[in-house]
Amino acid sequence: MKSVRTDYLRPAAAEDVPALLALRAEAEGWLRTKGTDQWSDPETGERAISKWRASIDEGRAWVVATEGGEIRATVSRGPVDRDFWTDADHPETALYLYKLIVARSASGQQLGSRLIDWVSRLAALEGRSWVRIDTWRTNPGLHSYYERLGFQHVRTEAPSHRRSGWLAQRAAGELTEPDNLLPSGPRTHHDQGVADSSGVPRQRG
Repeated sequence: MKSVRTDYLRPAAAEDVPALLALRAEAEGWLRTKGTDQWSDPETGERAISKWRASIDEGRAWVVATEGGEIRATVSRGPVDRDFWTDADHPETALYLYKLIVARSASGQQLGSRLIDWVSRLAALEGRSWVRIDTWRTNPGLHSYYERLGFQHVRTEAPSHRRSGWLAQRAAGELTEPDNLLPSGPRTHHDQGVADSSGVPRQRG
């Protein structure tokens, strides 16, 4: 069933950082109960704050919020991670998805899959072929989640200094919730993108 709560997508703003850090902390605590060591090195303090602010300032982070302002989920895009993807992967053909986090209170409401659909539409609008992810190597439950949403495992890389490395991709434009797309919300001076006619914000430049 669809949630009766009205959720909308908007670019993240600097004032969202505390809520984003709270989402991350909640996810860390939940993961510890699931028998995985993912995010066992909590991101805290100024380093975590500066990373979120950089993503926001560069127009690479979005949030799902309620009309009342509650942040229920977030997703970011970022540059290709050269620890994992090589020239042979034609990195320019993909949009790279990072920091997909959904509040536990929104569990079961398909916010994660709807956010991935939005990223998929964005990738297609930019003329890319793929949405790509890298996830923690030791979290098979997360691997299965992405596979259920149409991602195909490409390979697993295991550099000694990284714990991520399970690589997967899904065709740009592919949707799993075509009848339940996230609407765009109020746009503010913090917005680093422009919306096309379908409501999908695109980065300037």
